[in-house]
Amino acid sequence: MPSVMIRRNPQGQLTFYIAKKDLEDNIISIEHDRPDCWGGEFKLGDGSSYYITPLSAPPKLPITLRAKRSGDDD
Repeated sequence: MPSVMIRRNPQGQLTFYIAKKDLEDNIISIEHDRPDCWGGEFKLGDGSSYYITPLSAPPKLPITLRAKRSGDDD
């Protein structure tokens, strides 16, 4: 499970950065994006998706979290 950083770029879009792979892409959708639940599956612009255990509220950005590539069993 890599650590990922989620932040807003200068255009105001959410971005997803994985340092280990030097991958940065825009977040297209978030499974849970409500005041009482934030996280779940994140879909990226390149078509890949990652899972972050949902938080009880949207975090202050930037934030570093652990993510699992969707479909991975580890």
